[in-house]
Amino acid sequence: MADATPTPTSLDGVTSLYRRFRPGRFVELRGQDHVVRALQGAVKNDRISHAYLFSGPRGTGKTTTARILAKALNCENPLDGDACNTCASCLAITKGSSLDVIELDAASNNGVDDMRDITVGAWHGTPGRWKVYIFDEVHQLSKAASAALLKTLEEPPQHVVFVLATTDPHKVLPTIRSRTQHLEFRLIAGSTLSSLLHDVQGAAGLSADAATIDAAVRLGRGSARDALSALDQLIATGSIEETQPQFDGLFNALVSGDAVEALTTLAHLRQDGWDPEQLAETFAAEVRQVFLLQVAPDVADAVDADRTRLTSWGEQLGLARTVRVLETFGRAMREMKSAPEKIAILEVALVRLIKPDLDSSIDALEERVTKLERAATRAQSAPEPAAAPPPLRPIGATDAKQAATRSTPPTSSSSPSPSPSPTLKPAPSASEQVVRQPAADSSPLEFDDVRERFNQRVVPRTSRSAQLLLKSAEVRGLDGLRLTIAVPSEEMRQNTEMISQGLRGALEHEFKVVLEVTWVVDASLQSTTPAPTQRASRPKAPPADVPDETYSPDESSIVVQSVADHLITEMFPGAEEIS
Repeated sequence: MADATPTPTSLDGVTSLYRRFRPGRFVELRGQDHVVRALQGAVKNDRISHAYLFSGPRGTGKTTTARILAKALNCENPLDGDACNTCASCLAITKGSSLDVIELDAASNNGVDDMRDITVGAWHGTPGRWKVYIFDEVHQLSKAASAALLKTLEEPPQHVVFVLATTDPHKVLPTIRSRTQHLEFRLIAGSTLSSLLHDVQGAAGLSADAATIDAAVRLGRGSARDALSALDQLIATGSIEETQPQFDGLFNALVSGDAVEALTTLAHLRQDGWDPEQLAETFAAEVRQVFLLQVAPDVADAVDADRTRLTSWGEQLGLARTVRVLETFGRAMREMKSAPEKIAILEVALVRLIKPDLDSSIDALEERVTKLERAATRAQSAPEPAAAPPPLRPIGATDAKQAATRSTPPTSSSSPSPSPSPTLKPAPSASEQVVRQPAADSSPLEFDDVRERFNQRVVPRTSRSAQLLLKSAEVRGLDGLRLTIAVPSEEMRQNTEMISQGLRGALEHEFKVVLEVTWVVDASLQSTTPAPTQRASRPKAPPADVPDETYSPDESSIVVQSVADHLITEMFPGAEEIS
């Protein structure tokens, strides 16, 4: 409602704030403008429905609105569809002594006999123009009682209006919902609650500072009744900290991964008298605000300093971790209902959140992988210390110590050791070739260079399965960072997905850039590829006197013409087709 909304008039002899300042007219109702427009317009235009269903969270004004509707229907001096709240009928409804309004608690009057008595009494006349039945928590009616109400609810007497209030509309029978006009009540915004509490403070002469009112708004969580009750409690205790546990220690433990701090904080809260279930529910509510502040800040109810604090914790936790905390505490609260030692369930939940290796859920495994990826990214981005280049030596050559131990003893102690020939230039090793190549961003890639290095360096770095396919492939084009590779058949192209990941890694390792690979089919490669004498033969073992680094198997022996050849080679290495 607008800021000029009147403050509800205080009731004499009542001390509770939420009862003293309960709205008595539509104009005093805050936070439910859509409901006020619908009902006030219906009263003004004399288009009253025979049955209404009010649904919404607790403390949002369902029963209060039902009473205001009853006042407006029976008011002696109505004004623009609203009650005057001063005539005899309005005052009687406010005090609960009116014969025109019957309020029933469906939780205690849920039997079929109770409902039959009510439906029979609905036909009796009353002093006022309208007889209003208000059923609170109507979802608790038994099936038999609901069935007994159906006929009267569908065709009630002309002077009767039924108002059904519930917090769980999905539990109400569909046949009952279909016979009513459904109005949904919403949680009240924090700014509206703050305005209401400031008005009530002035009207009641309360001494409450802004921090106390903000705390009451936060504890109200969108409920006007809960906010007023919280303000009553805060003023009575004189301390904000005593009304709600402080969870900054738990948040800090989750961020830093300190299980000792988490259990210590939980033990201190337990020593202060907080129940484990209450702690879990309250902490889950705070984490929910952290979640909303990250995803949809306008939806969150946190205000002022509390909003800033929870936003900071959300930035440190991250969205994925926040969601996992919410889900873990939700499971813990369900398990605590039947657990003999409830605090143990809460302790285990906290430790699992801090140490993902103790949790076998998918979310925990994902969090562990994310940590490893972040660590790897930081290690790659960190500058590496400059190191002296390794000494150059031929491939397969041994170092000085190994040469000394393997050398043949000289025939004479006085004969000098032979010096190496000055014209001998060792071939660069594979690691040195990678170091000597120019940086990826220093000059564009050359097609001929890429094709040569692809065959000589990239293919040997891939797996055996990839080599079997790539030996029959050919580099056909290079457009920027897009590499085109041709294969002999469509069957082989369809199976390149099996080797794509390893090939991308080998290409990135060689060229220091990410190349996009495009596969094409060229049937002419089948005719240019020499036909092997057998499907595939196992590469011969290297001779004993030749180092493994220098050995390369015969390339023609591992060329395949189809995926079937490749699969047979993989499953039966060394086999030969004899028929």
